[in-house]
Amino acid sequence: MGPEEFVILGGSYAAIEIAQAARANGYDGVIRILTEETDYPYHRPPLSKAFLLSESGESGLPLKGEKYYVEQKIDIMFGKTATVLDTREGCVRLTDGQSIRFDKLALATGARARRLQLAGADLDGVVYLRSLPDARALKLALRESTEIVVIGGGFIGLEVASAAVQLGKSVTVLESQSDLLMRVVSKPVADFLREQHRRNGVSIRTGAKVSVIRGEKGRARQVLLEDGTAFGADLVVVGIGSLPNCELAEAAGLACQDGIVVDGFGQTSHPRVWAAGDCAYYAGPYTPWGMRLESVQNAMDQGRSAGAAVAGATKPYAAIPWFWSDQYKFKLQITGLSKGHTAFVERCEADGMSVYYFRDEICIAVDCINRPRDHMASRRLIPAGVLTRMRLEEVDYDLSALMRVHEPSHTNRQRGAAAVG
Repeated sequence: MGPEEFVILGGSYAAIEIAQAARANGYDGVIRILTEETDYPYHRPPLSKAFLLSESGESGLPLKGEKYYVEQKIDIMFGKTATVLDTREGCVRLTDGQSIRFDKLALATGARARRLQLAGADLDGVVYLRSLPDARALKLALRESTEIVVIGGGFIGLEVASAAVQLGKSVTVLESQSDLLMRVVSKPVADFLREQHRRNGVSIRTGAKVSVIRGEKGRARQVLLEDGTAFGADLVVVGIGSLPNCELAEAAGLACQDGIVVDGFGQTSHPRVWAAGDCAYYAGPYTPWGMRLESVQNAMDQGRSAGAAVAGATKPYAAIPWFWSDQYKFKLQITGLSKGHTAFVERCEADGMSVYYFRDEICIAVDCINRPRDHMASRRLIPAGVLTRMRLEEVDYDLSALMRVHEPSHTNRQRGAAAVG
């Protein structure tokens, strides 16, 4: 009988962390990564930011060099798309007719861009951004276009708008909700970012519901709203959210709910299958209601827990969520999830701000713009359970002062207690 076979479907942060953690925790079987892409796993956040503005190549994008995979004995199979996951037989069937056997399997299949469902959505010049091939195509299209319409005022849409206007393009952002980033930040943060876009020449319309994209000779030329307003466009960038790639898991009978349901160790409803990253639905210390978290932090931390579990180690995923977005010279950094907050307090300065969210007088999240020290402090103090409204008021919301009071050793002990609780 040959060595145990561990197969990972997907080729991004979660996949690499799963493989790396499995090896680090003593897994000595075969590790095989199957990815649909033809590039080594790469950094994705720059694709909507610096990559679009850069004239340089792609040397800084790969997460690991080829040498790493050779040394760690991790086999990557490129251009492989799975069509069937057979947990009973322990194999994955591919579009090219191959059948890959596994003893253990991890799903790091990520998510895909949600597509527009309206007339004209299939015209040339209507594009999405999710992968490196998408970014390459968008980078070229931006340089060949003049009028850009961005549908969606979330992170992807605003980051692309920031890059496009810096390239000298005419940019309009259309958001169907009444404000930007409504599901993730407070109104003060949304207003701050909106003002920066206005100052840089981006036109933003909220409450803007797109009805049709009109074309000419098969290419998008105009975006029409339900109220009849029309916007000229020779490029339409769509950023309206994502959908989890969980069809394989569902067909195989795994529990799914807006993603593949996992526990704190990345375990799915099948004992030999794990999942992590954008495709995974998890109810944890910071997400008791259950949700998919789409962030690099989540993919990496959850992937480490899943990889350790594959190797037989128990390292539960209990890290606080954090996110970031770069727009112009401003870096938005978010610690925690503000969902369910009952109050917030903002502290503003000319070049940035911090917003503190409270539930039952406990700080559950902090949004920072150009306040890296506040962000790093909040990532330590919120898990420690010491960020109460009263303590923050006592130091006039100076997180550095609280950090000095709560020594690292004390903070670590508190964080461990919070994770166990």
